[in-house]
Amino acid sequence: MRRWNIRDVISAAVIIFLVGMLTGQKVGDWRQRLAPTGQALAAEPPTASAANTPGELRQVSDAFARIAAKVTPAVVNISSTRIIRGQTYYDPFREFMLGNGMVREPDQKSQSLGSGVIVSSEGVVVTNNHNIAGADEVKVSLSDAREFAAAVVGRDPMSDVAVLQIDGKDLPVAQWGDSTSLRVGEWVIAVGNPFGFSQTVTAGIVSAKGRHDVGLSDFEEFIQTDAAINPGNSGGALVDINGKLVGINTAIFSKTGGYQGIGFAIPSDFARKTAEQIIRHGRVIRGWIGVIAGPLNNRIARQLGMSGTAGALVANLYRDQPAVKAGMQQFDVVTEVNGTKVTSPRDLRLAIAEAPIGQPVAITVLRKGSAVRLRPVVTEHPVQGDEPVPGI
Repeated sequence: MRRWNIRDVISAAVIIFLVGMLTGQKVGDWRQRLAPTGQALAAEPPTASAANTPGELRQVSDAFARIAAKVTPAVVNISSTRIIRGQTYYDPFREFMLGNGMVREPDQKSQSLGSGVIVSSEGVVVTNNHNIAGADEVKVSLSDAREFAAAVVGRDPMSDVAVLQIDGKDLPVAQWGDSTSLRVGEWVIAVGNPFGFSQTVTAGIVSAKGRHDVGLSDFEEFIQTDAAINPGNSGGALVDINGKLVGINTAIFSKTGGYQGIGFAIPSDFARKTAEQIIRHGRVIRGWIGVIAGPLNNRIARQLGMSGTAGALVANLYRDQPAVKAGMQQFDVVTEVNGTKVTSPRDLRLAIAEAPIGQPVAITVLRKGSAVRLRPVVTEHPVQGDEPVPGI
């Protein structure tokens, strides 16, 4: 056993004293930090930053209130009515009793509620297509109790964007923002009419950007947010901390039908371009070559002699369309469009949709291990109503 001399004892005592001083100071700091707001420990007065906390919270609260006051007047309630025509049928008992056996059921009205955003002083309202699809009558209600009959300028089922027109004066307007500059983690505010509760404001953050393959529409690039979105919020505004419109609230992911922390909004840049095309042409003009593309998995890639799964598998082709005319075949794998790599069916769909109508597009496909180059001429996407034309 080691024997301790007086020098060792004195050194140990000094070390213990110093450690105790440092530990006491840190504990004091942490006690101060953990004390409830406005309840400082008697031994240590609050620091300047702690004393300013209520003021800082007030500034944040005021900022949210200003944004809400700025945006909510431009977010409208959309009520759409669809008339369900009554059926006509023959009733032999009625024929026997009254001499006329034809019976016609009365028409019924089906109503739905949603939201929209006024984006110009001329009365242009942007909303979701699913809010007004099939409607015989659309009404727009403002926060100041004004109500207008709305005309449908056009709608785009493939992106779930629609544009309405109302005729009014001194209309409140939401300003378009830049959704491309949004960062994950930034504050956003959702405004809409969930369950018919007008001008409801909720707040959250940008949870993710560029969400696609959600299964909501053909063209998806959603902003994901945890701001509370519920049925009736569709078509409403998602705004940034400057009160600028950065998204059109569209859908939620839910197992209950209500809010569960995952909402999706169409980015403002995409919604704005789509709306501008609808206003200009009455529809959205997109490129088309007649390809139905699917994803590659490891099994299919091995069968096709590929080492990876990047590309878009040509699962089927529309007959007499540009891809067939250019020589594309089923089970080709598209790897490039105009020199840009294609890693998924989404890449192919977007590249063709944005290609100029009437111009050839350079496509590289892999066929039996060899690269084949094709040049189909892009035509306009032949959408009839909500569905593309048949002809596979």
